[in-house]
Amino acid sequence: MPLPHLCMFFYVFSGPWRDCQHVLESGETTSGIYLLRPQSANRLLQAWCEQSQAQGGWTVIQRRQDVSVNFFRTWEQYNQGFGNLDGEYWLGLEHLYWMTKQAQYKLRVALEDWQGRQVFAEYDSFHLEPESDSYRLRLGQYQGTAFTTLDRDKDSYTGNCAHFQKRGWWYHMCAHSNLNSVWYRGGHYRSRYQDGVYWAEFHGGSYSLKRVSLMIKPT
Repeated sequence: MPLPHLCMFFYVFSGPWRDCQHVLESGETTSGIYLLRPQSANRLLQAWCEQSQAQGGWTVIQRRQDVSVNFFRTWEQYNQGFGNLDGEYWLGLEHLYWMTKQAQYKLRVALEDWQGRQVFAEYDSFHLEPESDSYRLRLGQYQGTAFTTLDRDKDSYTGNCAHFQKRGWWYHMCAHSNLNSVWYRGGHYRSRYQDGVYWAEFHGGSYSLKRVSLMIKPT
């Protein structure tokens, strides 16, 4: 299977490993790009392994930090992944599905505002259902909703949340967060829609965060 369509112009550590926790257990303690192959998946992928935060072993599945990558993408692009592995990127829903099938994973959401304050949230369980169920998110003890992109409307809202909030995300009516949305410089923004890179419990929905990342590792 081909690697996801990501820009790759830098050193990639050898492998493959199951995930970044497997990388860490193999003695590789440097954060960087590693070659992975989840169990039961006939596919190779590359991902950034974060080994310096929270005891390491984290597979980074999303990162936002500037406007270098357009996140207003189609279903197929969100399925396969896109972006720059040493910058902004999305790992890919199909890769996430196969990775979270091989073990129980937890999710860490790392957030930074424009004043340099850093916070995080962790969920003790994270996995996706298959594409036939629109990659429905199962998060902790709560049942999430299906993933929505501009060309496939899977949310419960009468309109299309991906249209109003301008990126693909797990929406319901529409969202209390969207870390894939529009990256507005400076924090507070004005828009007809709540379409910044926001996490409602950290500065509310009208504040676009400076840096965010999503990371998973086995529990």
